[in-house]
Amino acid sequence: MKYSENKKYLCKNIFMSLLSIGTVAFDAIETPFGKTDKIIGGAATYISLSASYFTKNLNLVAVVGEDFPQEYIALLNEKGVNTEGLQIKKGEKSFFWSGKYHTDMNGRDTLITELNVLANFDPIIPDSYQNCEYLMLGNLTPMVQEMVTQRIQNRPKLVVLDTMNFWMDVALDDLKRVLQKIDVLTINDEEARQLSGEHNLLKAARKVLSMGPKTLIIKKGEHGALLINDTDMFYAPGLPLEDVFDPTGAGDTFAGGFIGYLASTNDVSFENMKRAIIYGSAMASFCVEKFGTENLLNLNSEMIADRVAQFARLVKF
Repeated sequence: MKYSENKKYLCKNIFMSLLSIGTVAFDAIETPFGKTDKIIGGAATYISLSASYFTKNLNLVAVVGEDFPQEYIALLNEKGVNTEGLQIKKGEKSFFWSGKYHTDMNGRDTLITELNVLANFDPIIPDSYQNCEYLMLGNLTPMVQEMVTQRIQNRPKLVVLDTMNFWMDVALDDLKRVLQKIDVLTINDEEARQLSGEHNLLKAARKVLSMGPKTLIIKKGEHGALLINDTDMFYAPGLPLEDVFDPTGAGDTFAGGFIGYLASTNDVSFENMKRAIIYGSAMASFCVEKFGTENLLNLNSEMIADRVAQFARLVKF
């Protein structure tokens, strides 16, 4: 697609301040299409790399061990990610996760989980981060997520939280408490059903919204995502792809693209969230085409605009 055809899908960066909290870690992944040794992963890594294509005023809070490569921290810096809030614990190891995906790529088995430095993560918010306008709380214990909201002195314009079924199993009360302090919750369809106790997704969404979030995003993997609030609803389709190698980090990449686009436009209206969910979906579609973060390191605005245009053509009638 020529620039003249896709320029309307290029967003204009306003560079509002975005703070991402989450894991920076090692992953070892096996899918039907191959396997990796230890590679760089973690929710905050995917979120930050994805958001970096939309805003350059991007800050990160996470913790790693002494084993984490300095060159990768430098790479994050090159992408515009401020790592002042990245704690490096001497003599300790970084969080490590290993998993094996099923043939359909929708299910996976966790083989190894080593919390290491994450076991006692105490998030420290640098003074330079205190006035962030957008806050992305990546998947962590709800207690840590709530701690972050308490340590930021001025409430951000928008707070987005991602969580998972594990925390619904072991820390439901903590999760319900932090849900009252956020604006947008992102979970998948299985998690929406578990959190709400409702099988029908619309009923599940209504019940989850009654717990505190103003807006809910229900991710349905290859089948797209649902955006819903008290009065409006929007469905974003999944983009059919010929090559899907590794779904690891796709949800975090989606979240990074979503909040990164909102920060770049400084517009949190439901109408703009519709556009943001498409940009998030576009970023996630890039992520799954290679292992780990590989495909997120070499994108440009033209490639992203072209992918968004593919979504537009998919639903135009």
